[in-house]
Amino acid sequence: MIKRISEKELNERIDLNYKRLADSPYYQIGEVFAPGNYDWPADKEGRALLAFVSHYKINGRKIPCMEQMMEKLPENLNEKGYMGKIYGEVIAEQQLSGHSWLLRGLCEYYEQFSGEIALNCIKSITDNLFLPTAGRFSEYPVDRSKKDEGGVSGNEIGYVDNWLLSSDVGCAFMSIDGLSHVYKVTKNTAVKQLLDEMTDAYLAIDKVSLRVQTHCTLTAARGMMRMYSVTRDEKYINGAKAIYDLYVFGGGMTYTYQNLNWWGRPDSWTEPCAIVDSLMLSLELFKATGDESYRRTAARIYHNGFSTLQRENGGAGTERVVNADSQYDSLVMYSYEAYFCCSMRLSEGLWYINENRELLYAETCGKPEKNENGVYFDGDIIYALPDESLRAYAQEAVTVDGMELTPIVKYYRVPKETVEKAKQKIIFK
Repeated sequence: MIKRISEKELNERIDLNYKRLADSPYYQIGEVFAPGNYDWPADKEGRALLAFVSHYKINGRKIPCMEQMMEKLPENLNEKGYMGKIYGEVIAEQQLSGHSWLLRGLCEYYEQFSGEIALNCIKSITDNLFLPTAGRFSEYPVDRSKKDEGGVSGNEIGYVDNWLLSSDVGCAFMSIDGLSHVYKVTKNTAVKQLLDEMTDAYLAIDKVSLRVQTHCTLTAARGMMRMYSVTRDEKYINGAKAIYDLYVFGGGMTYTYQNLNWWGRPDSWTEPCAIVDSLMLSLELFKATGDESYRRTAARIYHNGFSTLQRENGGAGTERVVNADSQYDSLVMYSYEAYFCCSMRLSEGLWYINENRELLYAETCGKPEKNENGVYFDGDIIYALPDESLRAYAQEAVTVDGMELTPIVKYYRVPKETVEKAKQKIIFK
């Protein structure tokens, strides 16, 4: 049997997220530009602009802050035409990461509306922040302390040589995504040369040993797929495939098709940004190769991993990790909402899902059975044991091995006070 994405469900998700962005002061012109001392320059602004354009692409609705933001953007840049400090010889990886999102937002805006402001900002950020880093990415520090540090929002952890590093290990390479979009728009050969350098350097890093962030790795892989779509250079798709394999089979993905925030840290949490990335990467690989396993992974991510990430207020939040190495055997909320990143990033995910809904179908058999990990699946749908507080929100229940199991309960339908205490036990060996 085929289970297609419910149009009603997806429209509800989109509307909730739109209202979250349109109604909250945090995403309005009075607050959308982060304070000058924010240590993720351009990150909030880029994610917000990308979210606004994503909703416009879904149904033509404009959140008013989108145009207001574009008008005020130039006055929020420094004298070199980007955000934050001018570090000289030092590379601040959180500054690169944040500006990757701003480049994405600007490129999406430019593709929809054109305009000199967007194009000029794309060029100044590229020319004055990114291109001067050419020749430096092979020096990215990999021989360093691997402490368990960093929160849901990463932080700067200090200098190694001429790098100002982040607890979101590897986030400098997030920029492969933003720069790939710049290359798509401008065809600047210097940008491609930098992307080749960054791609080669990142693929050579032992991501599991360094315990890099899965989100930045998946985002980088999406950038590689964009470069493949523009250039047809096989090295980009081969790099994206290698990252997919490492993520899915090398300890990056949980039993519920979510993610570990960092490789090797099952005590951490999931991150909706990475779950969005994983779905997009999987489906882009399917489109490029026709390999059904990629499509199936993408569908399982939507039908299972997306179940708990969106909240009743339209934003997105984090859960504890559920896999064999974790101390948790249940989906338990870690943070109700990561409003400073994931709620905005969810918008692009919803646009992408809406565009590709016909491909994201799940197959079912009619009876849950254990897979190789002991998790109960009905085809592509995971069955869990929800606590009593969630029973009223659950889909059809089935009795298996003496337990009343249901598909993972979708949290966007569940009140906050229930989600904060709820548990959904995932059975596994």
